[in-house]
Amino acid sequence: MPAIGHRCHELRIGDADNESRVFYHVSSTAIVVLEVTTKKTPHTPQRVIEGCRRHLALYLLSEREGGTA
Repeated sequence: MPAIGHRCHELRIGDADNESRVFYHVSSTAIVVLEVTTKKTPHTPQRVIEGCRRHLALYLLSEREGGTA
């Protein structure tokens, strides 16, 4: 999902009443879940995208420093 960052994706899970989304990043060593949310509108709220970007930035910083997130 380019709106969040490189190697970020969105998994859509739907049932009769709701549609859930899992936003994640694939690195060479891990799959990092950035956010899980239930969608009620067709568009992803900006606050969710910004939250995913913050979580991704924290993970990438941790990865560069050799730690684990």
